[in-house]
Amino acid sequence: MYLQTVSVEYSKEIAENVWVIGFYAPNVAKAVLPGQFLNVKPDASFDPLLRRAYSVHRVQGELVELIYNVHGRGSAIFAVKRPGDPLDIMGPLGVPFHLEGEFTRAILISGGLGIAPMPILGDELHSRGIDVVNIHGARSAKMIVQDDRLRNPIYATDDGSLGFHGNVVGALAEYLDKSDHSEESLRLFACGPNRMLESLASFCDGRGLPLEVSLECQMACGIGICQGCPVEMKGGERKYTLVCTHGPNYDVQDILLESLPVEHG
Repeated sequence: MYLQTVSVEYSKEIAENVWVIGFYAPNVAKAVLPGQFLNVKPDASFDPLLRRAYSVHRVQGELVELIYNVHGRGSAIFAVKRPGDPLDIMGPLGVPFHLEGEFTRAILISGGLGIAPMPILGDELHSRGIDVVNIHGARSAKMIVQDDRLRNPIYATDDGSLGFHGNVVGALAEYLDKSDHSEESLRLFACGPNRMLESLASFCDGRGLPLEVSLECQMACGIGICQGCPVEMKGGERKYTLVCTHGPNYDVQDILLESLPVEHG
């Protein structure tokens, strides 16, 4: 883990209220694994006091990217960052995606800002010779992150303005019905709103598909001290686990998604 101040290279809007911020951090770029996050302090003041956790979006050489939306004071500060402005980062933190086992195709499913960890994950899987398909959904086309670096993208919108008319679960079902790829050789990874993950988990359970989810939640310390990001486990000796230190990535069979809060906005 590194604690350092970096200089912003750019911060720009790439979809409606979806922003990307990039900075050079050679040590982080070398150390980070898909699914890990950084805990970021917007500026040197104490307002806001707490850091914000952001999944690493992409690494290109020594350049690191995060994406975010503006919904509070901290993220509003990010949105007005200019090249050369300082950014205080801590990380990489968290347990990365679990990529062990035999599979030949991965389907990366994201809703809204849940697309954050998917490019770095897709790049790693591709480097291992695994076929990658991205299914990305949002309410409308203007909220979709259309990145030409996404591998084999399938878009889904609630209003039908782009791609599949419906949600990512419907888009996944359509893809699987049309695909000639054996479901036994698939691995699914997902990130997005909790209720989306819950619906997706139910679908995957019915089809016998392995699913790993990356949870989005508010954190304060990012290192397990404040105990502010618990998620309830299914059975076993451990009743709860902390998203910051034991996650954010979990086999969906190990956690109770229905215990997580419903997001608003």
